[in-house]
Amino acid sequence: MTSDKAKSAPGIAPKTFSVPNYEALANNTARLMEELGHATAASLKPVEEGRAKAGMSEEMSDIVKTLGQVVEKVAADPQRLVMAQTTLTKGFLELWANNLKKMQGETVTPVAEPEPSDKRFRDPEWTDNPIFDFVKQAYLLTTRWADDLVQQADDIDPHTKHKAQFYVKQLSSALAPTNFVATNPELLRTTLEQNGENLVRGMKMMVEDIKAGQGTLKLRQTVPGDFQVGVNLATTPGKVVFRNDLIELIQYSPTTETVFKRPLLIVPPWINKFYILDLNPEKSFIRWAVSQGLTVFVISWVNPDERQAEKSFEDYMREGIFAALEMIEKITGEKQVTAMGYCVGGTLLSVALAYMAATNDKRIASATLLTTQVDFENAGDLKVFVDEEQVKSIEEKMDVRGYLEGTSMAAAFNMLRPNDLIWPYVVNVYLKGENPFPFDLLFWNSDSTRMPRANHSFYLRNCYLDNKLSKGKITLGNVKLDLKRVSIPVYNLAAKEDHIAPAKSVFVGSKY
Repeated sequence: MTSDKAKSAPGIAPKTFSVPNYEALANNTARLMEELGHATAASLKPVEEGRAKAGMSEEMSDIVKTLGQVVEKVAADPQRLVMAQTTLTKGFLELWANNLKKMQGETVTPVAEPEPSDKRFRDPEWTDNPIFDFVKQAYLLTTRWADDLVQQADDIDPHTKHKAQFYVKQLSSALAPTNFVATNPELLRTTLEQNGENLVRGMKMMVEDIKAGQGTLKLRQTVPGDFQVGVNLATTPGKVVFRNDLIELIQYSPTTETVFKRPLLIVPPWINKFYILDLNPEKSFIRWAVSQGLTVFVISWVNPDERQAEKSFEDYMREGIFAALEMIEKITGEKQVTAMGYCVGGTLLSVALAYMAATNDKRIASATLLTTQVDFENAGDLKVFVDEEQVKSIEEKMDVRGYLEGTSMAAAFNMLRPNDLIWPYVVNVYLKGENPFPFDLLFWNSDSTRMPRANHSFYLRNCYLDNKLSKGKITLGNVKLDLKRVSIPVYNLAAKEDHIAPAKSVFVGSKY
């Protein structure tokens, strides 16, 4: 008689993986291939119709060029190269020896362990099964070695090093064994139990999301239809009181018997939708401000198309902030407002304040800037996307239709935190075939807007690339902008963990 121990080597636990129905698995594989064809067709359609450029040649070229510089520096230093090879080889030899001991039933100390905050390896099989444990530790060893290699490359310029760190992070996240059915025990178990039906469901959702992204995958972070503006998002009562080519101006209904004399104008970013400040009754700055007796006006920016291609940064100031100020005065009779700007909306508000200071326009009495940068020397992780070559590439994309697709901006933001905002959804939605959990903040995050060519090019070049605003080198309408001339009270708020508008960058900007 064969003992239980002989049937299963210690820790391998094959009983957790079921035997599939091979006929059903074959049928689902055929369906999967059919859906894959639909996904390919959906991604190629915009290129065939001339609405998008083919491929990612510019992006891949920059990745190869950037990482090539790191490899070149390492290869040029024999001592550094030998040390790097020795470190990696030593780690793998130790891992191999430990794995052999573990397969014999011995208890061993891991060579590499996930960070406590890393949620990817929580399935017990990643620890209990020697095969998956080996795959996990090999991945962690290699990615940490690659990251250290870039960290120690002190002889390359800071921007190139920043980009190299970013690209290594993207590659490490993308190549994680958790992202593949064959190397993820949870995915493998689910696929065998469901005979591949999960992959068919996931591919169908991917086809829908590629179509929704006009040929680019619009990552499904929430279920379409779970949220609707005015129904379970942005429900604070109000109405549109003014509209032009760039904005709708919303005035919110008062809820107090009396209101403060001076109205509040909120200038949100046009990169996302305004309702970040009015997600739901429990998470709404706008509702709170109204409850305090403020008369609140909010700019809602248009989602631009070809018609707004040549709308400039100056147009956004004039047809956005200045048009709103004129209408607020007509409605309330008040000649001054308190203004609040958020993110790039705060940058535009700062530009407007500098312009108004130069022209003796006193319609804004005080301002609050939320996570707003005006000095971009220490700007956050988005700087990884900004250098002359990359800006030119973005401008070429915008030349096709006059704007940058919202999916491009959404992808850029998601790439800053790939292990939180990209790959969990790839695994759960497209590989497990499960709809994501409803989350209003992620719905807002995925409700991206397009960027008009003239405005976006000006912003990237004059702020991120050349940092002209802080240097007093921007001129709008023949008026030279000098932030130091702004004399009204300005309150700056920064977030401690903000990686897009870091607290240091906001603080430096507050000195002008």
